[in-house]
Amino acid sequence: MKFSKWHGLGNDFILVEPQKNPGFDFAGSAAHLCDRHFGIGADGVVTVRPLGGTAFEMRIYNSDGSETEMCGNATRCVGLYIKRHMLCRGNEFELHTRAGIVRPRVLENDSVRVDMGEPRLLRGEIPVAGDPDAPADRIPLNLPGCRLEAVGVSMGNPHAVIFVPDINDIDLESWGPIVEHDSQFPNKTNVEFVEVISPCMVRMRVWERGCGVTLACGTGSCAVAVAGALTGRTGRCITVLLDGGELQIEHSVEDNHVYMTGPATEVFTGNYLERF
Repeated sequence: MKFSKWHGLGNDFILVEPQKNPGFDFAGSAAHLCDRHFGIGADGVVTVRPLGGTAFEMRIYNSDGSETEMCGNATRCVGLYIKRHMLCRGNEFELHTRAGIVRPRVLENDSVRVDMGEPRLLRGEIPVAGDPDAPADRIPLNLPGCRLEAVGVSMGNPHAVIFVPDINDIDLESWGPIVEHDSQFPNKTNVEFVEVISPCMVRMRVWERGCGVTLACGTGSCAVAVAGALTGRTGRCITVLLDGGELQIEHSVEDNHVYMTGPATEVFTGNYLERF
């Protein structure tokens, strides 16, 4: 299997083109490929298939083998992959995902700005249990030794954004899976813990659905910007400080779309030989 290893702020992926690997079962092999001891090692496997012109299909498989609808960091990696590997001309592409279409644009410094579309805030859209037409801005959570509230946001995949006074006081490895599997989230959820530093800067740590702790989450950063503005904690343009680096997020007043800008890095290419 021919592959390329990428990361966006440490959130790493195995990028593959199905047409160059005919017959390979990417979904069934994702957990093995992502194993950091017996495989290549990654948070997920991403397939990139041309649809014609500047349009491509992107599919994302988590390190536990499940398929997710959307991944922000992967969209930046795929955008730069398309340009670097000359899959088509131009700097702006259209990625068709299970959550809809997103549009990465490669900038002059090889960072990538992605139009992530509009956030979804109703319980039925995210989804969160309760009245499907009601907002999910105050979701009660019982965690060991404390009670917190989450703001529910979908960026094509579900997020529970939890604002905390001090990011250093959270037990991410313990609290993350509790929230992910909370019965209020019928499709499980990604979990973001956020400390507001200023109206234009936040510190975030993330537990990703199907992956666990990761160094960065693009859709999570977008959800945090939306939740911060919605609750009056931040403005609509913020810097998100993640374990792996920084993302710039803008929730546009003009079109209600969320725009994410950040780096993408190709680490190496290879040919995976093991048969299983």
